Amino acid sequence: MRFSTLALAAFAATPASAETLYSVLVFTRHGDRTAKFYKGYHMTNLGATQIYDSGTYHRQRYVEEGASHQILNISADAAVTSQLWASAPDQGILFQTATNFLQGLYPPLNTLNTQLATETLTNGTDTTDPLNGYQFILIHGEDTMTPDTIWIKGDDQCPTYDEAYDSYADSAEYKLTFDETAPFYSRFVPLLGDIMGPENVTYAHAYDVFDLLNVGSIHNASVAEVLSPSDLDQLRYLADQWEWNHNFNATQPDRSIGGMTLAGGILRQLADVVDSQAQVKFSLMAGSYDTQMAFYGLTNLTTASDDFYGLPNYASSIAFELFSEEDDRIAFPENPELDLRVRFLFKNGTEDAELTAFPLFGREELTMSYGDFVNELGNRAIIEVDEWCIRCESDAEFCYAARHGDDTGGDSSTTSPSSTEDDSDSGLSNAAAGGIGAGVTLGVVANVVALAWLLSRRKKTAHQTLPVVAPVPVSEKKTSSTSSKSDVSV
Repeated sequence: MRFSTLALAAFAATPASAETLYSVLVFTRHGDRTAKFYKGYHMTNLGATQIYDSGTYHRQRYVEEGASHQILNISADAAVTSQLWASAPDQGILFQTATNFLQGLYPPLNTLNTQLATETLTNGTDTTDPLNGYQFILIHGEDTMTPDTIWIKGDDQCPTYDEAYDSYADSAEYKLTFDETAPFYSRFVPLLGDIMGPENVTYAHAYDVFDLLNVGSIHNASVAEVLSPSDLDQLRYLADQWEWNHNFNATQPDRSIGGMTLAGGILRQLADVVDSQAQVKFSLMAGSYDTQMAFYGLTNLTTASDDFYGLPNYASSIAFELFSEEDDRIAFPENPELDLRVRFLFKNGTEDAELTAFPLFGREELTMSYGDFVNELGNRAIIEVDEWCIRCESDAEFCYAARHGDDTGGDSSTTSPSSTEDDSDSGLSNAAAGGIGAGVTLGVVANVVALAWLLSRRKKTAHQTLPVVAPVPVSEKKTSSTSSKSDVSV
């Protein structure tokens, strides 16, 4: 995805001089990695550096003293746990992405403020934390067996999505593109035939072909020497088209389930921020490109720029700023639905100079009231776990109560099982009450559903209904674009 200079200039972010910024939520893609076609693919040193640099950029914009858009009352040097929240799937690349980003957001304290980094013992000895005052920030690693996994990876464990995903291959558009591009793809059989099989170097595997050659162009000199920039651009364009059509179609919304749950996760976390009157200053979510693309389609970002049809670059990030249009406001707005504003911004990797604002939902305005934002995004979102379970017809273990509520006496129609977190610890499972109109009653029902889920697990275990199969680690899966999207997409 390459944004034109004109497009970026047209939607340049409003200066922060007349605003008070309360909180920011960022969703980031990982950095450079090895080809996902192979087992055990992983982030490279370059990729880790890209994400670290992205974290540094966001620090310079939002956190450090004198930052251009400094968040009100955020700790500039020492990471304060109550001000920060981060979540990533419990998967190597994406969890590392969150880690590297936070390393850039809050680098070792001794490099920022020696006085804050130093503790003096009674015997006069000065001590600092290891690694020059490394700042540990908790990341909520969402395991695939827990309900909160859907907010970042809602297209996993979702047969409904898999079916919609596969249907693209039956479309006339797909078949026409497959036939028209066959001669072009045949040119890459000498490079990829021994890896993929000659018959697979086609549009049917457009992403794998692009990914293998793109990675090769960065890390393999023999590939870089024979692959022209124009051919790589064309391969990327076809991969853009392939991924877009698998993850968004206005007439087949099930292709965008991953974007719907991301929208729900964003709403839930922002609701938690608003309910706490912005005690949480910075929220981070690390996820995949396919989730981003589905979200672009759902929120009509392609109306703002055709570039949103394309794959986001490595280390790209989107941000949601919560602010008021007064530069001297100290207290959080008493009526956030009207007085709190939301702005969406996008930075397409580390090559983009700045986060740039774009209008959401086909509008012309770059900002909107928080109330309007919640209504618009809520109409496009999956907000409750049981809704996802039923729509996906998922066999995920945490869906048992939602899909078979009567078996345990539970009512699965209201809300999702809540994780048991400390009240001071912000998390998606606790975020929706109040901010999205759930209220205290839903919290009670959530406990009932959670109990039903736990009872159902005990019931299923007691009756030996679940086969005992050793799980396949994510790193051992070979991801291919030939079949349904059941594997991880990063």
